[in-house]
Amino acid sequence: MAAINDLINQIENQELRQRIQQEIAKMSKQKKFGLVFEEHLPENTPLYDFPICKGIRVAKRDGNIRENYKVLSIEDEIAKCERLDDAHEHFSFPIEELIAVAQFGEPIYPYLKAIDSICNAPDSELWHTLIQADNYHALQLLVYLYGGMVDCIYIDPPYNTGARDWKYNNNYVDSNDSYRHSKWLSFMKKRLQLAKKLLNPNDSVLIVTIDEKEYLHLGCLLEEMFPEARIQMISSVINSAGVAKQDKFSRTNEYLFFIMIGHSVPIPLNLSSEWLGNIKVDKEEVGLYWNQLMRSGSSPLRKDHPLAFYPIVVDSSGTKIIRIGECLEPGVNRNTVQEEVGTKNIWPIRSNGEEGRWQLGRERLAYAIQHGYVRLGKFTKNGMAITYLAQGEQQKVEKGKFKIKGYRQDGSIIEEKITKSHAYVPGSQWNIQAHNATYFGTQLLNKFIGDRFSYPKSLYAVHDTIRFFVANKPNALILDFFAGSGTTLHAVNLLNAEDGGNRRCIMVTNNEVSEQEAKALKKKGWKPGDKKWEALGIAQYVTWPRTTCSILGKDVKGEPLKGNYQGSNIPMADGFKANAAFFKLSFLDKTQVALGRQLCELLPILWMKAGAKGICPTLETKIQPKMLIYEKNHFAVLIDEKAFAEFAEKVSENENISMIYFVLDSDSMYREMARNFPKQGTCQLYRDYLDNFRINMSR
Repeated sequence: MAAINDLINQIENQELRQRIQQEIAKMSKQKKFGLVFEEHLPENTPLYDFPICKGIRVAKRDGNIRENYKVLSIEDEIAKCERLDDAHEHFSFPIEELIAVAQFGEPIYPYLKAIDSICNAPDSELWHTLIQADNYHALQLLVYLYGGMVDCIYIDPPYNTGARDWKYNNNYVDSNDSYRHSKWLSFMKKRLQLAKKLLNPNDSVLIVTIDEKEYLHLGCLLEEMFPEARIQMISSVINSAGVAKQDKFSRTNEYLFFIMIGHSVPIPLNLSSEWLGNIKVDKEEVGLYWNQLMRSGSSPLRKDHPLAFYPIVVDSSGTKIIRIGECLEPGVNRNTVQEEVGTKNIWPIRSNGEEGRWQLGRERLAYAIQHGYVRLGKFTKNGMAITYLAQGEQQKVEKGKFKIKGYRQDGSIIEEKITKSHAYVPGSQWNIQAHNATYFGTQLLNKFIGDRFSYPKSLYAVHDTIRFFVANKPNALILDFFAGSGTTLHAVNLLNAEDGGNRRCIMVTNNEVSEQEAKALKKKGWKPGDKKWEALGIAQYVTWPRTTCSILGKDVKGEPLKGNYQGSNIPMADGFKANAAFFKLSFLDKTQVALGRQLCELLPILWMKAGAKGICPTLETKIQPKMLIYEKNHFAVLIDEKAFAEFAEKVSENENISMIYFVLDSDSMYREMARNFPKQGTCQLYRDYLDNFRINMSR
């Protein structure tokens, strides 16, 4: 209807125009069952980095992005263009005033341009990613990389409040727009269609937050798009004080839609009493877990680790550790070590009489004894049962989760036990203090980067929401393609820090500046795409700084952060043992890709497709090598087919390689080579990439 009305308004004959408008009005009153909304004209995306050349679609850099031209020729930095409308008028513009435009429905060939990275865990293969892009095109790329592999998608899309909070076709949509709701639904549907392709069909969840402006429309859209899923809506208080609304009730809450796919269900968790409501759960007292000091399981014998075979000297009453003896050289009989008067040497002797070994080396054991983390048991026929607190349990003491109320005779600590509820799934009304968006969203974010972003989500609201679905998935892949200030990645890092998980997060956000900032920048003569403009966009000014600050444990001024994370008592200044890479999505010329001239540009995509393990590699040399073996990144690329034998030998010697790319034109040769690697994933370049974005993407 929107497109029809645009065409009707172009009819010069007033009488004819009115008659057609009347007939259209009658037709529009015919109601269909289900959600009915306009499928609007395709969205356009500006491609600031794409070179202006003959034959491409362009728009004026400071004009309407829907007003498009085709470049006919370029001479002396002046582009002769034809307007793409019914008039087909010709114009000439300096190329610096033009930007390339991608229209939804046209094939695009994306690549990831590295902008920055942060490495605070050099020994870890885990790397998160932030992609600066229009999220539609980023989703197209992610479907190519991770179709059917994502465990959890959490998004906080624009709420369409009528304020100038989101754009359609590069124009703000406000409350006076008669097509405001249908534009929003059209915008969301295109993205949810791609999101559905990313989710694991056997076990995954899509979580969408929304307020009262669009929750009815969104619910209907989700029902239509995910008929096979189980959908539930939760109401969550985000501001108990309420936001005053003229002639309305104050707004205190928002809604969360949970679209549970396959076997996905919320996991029972140990929650605070705030979550209980009218739910009754059993409670019990729990304390620290004391582990056996003598090693069991894998490599439990003296010969497996000689440096962990030494005596622990205790007094003859068995109530005190006197000292730690020296390690015995392999082959030396332990009975040659004499016992001092009034003491006994305790060796790690297994119940069957074999010489075992301790869990800890001498230095780590000395630290544990000094801090009361080693407890003596009773004498046995082979020595004594000794227990200790592993590192994770020690941290529970040092971070205050368990308080020390005294010490035993052997010097080991006595902890205050805590009352713990059995795990449960809460109700559908959430009123949790830590979910307050003012205190734990805005004020928390300001500690990291200052006042740069309005209305961020509470870190703990996002943390708790995704935890119900990934607490039992330590290697989950989590996506947020409306990343905003970057709360989701922050929450994933916090969750990993709490339970030792290895969950990976991908975030996508555009790099828009606010309307007020845009006006100020234009007055200075800056335009979208300029470095100074880009530096103030949300991705570069908010999302990435928050990511780096939270990982390093410092604010944007480099000062250590103060305070602990709520509930876990993890100091913010400790940061996170995590790594993250920041990319900007740009576009390639398909001809250059087909000719094999874009390998450098495509390396980050190959890295991500192989699991984004290790630091993303770069290719500096201009001379194309025969092959690339990236052991730390778990992938390899065969560039020269004549080097296949050498390549196959190197890959077979490397157990880490899990993904192999073959640069080949011949399908039959690719199939023949791929048969040699049944344990690895394989991909034919550049055909697989080109065909995917030319043919296989739904637009």
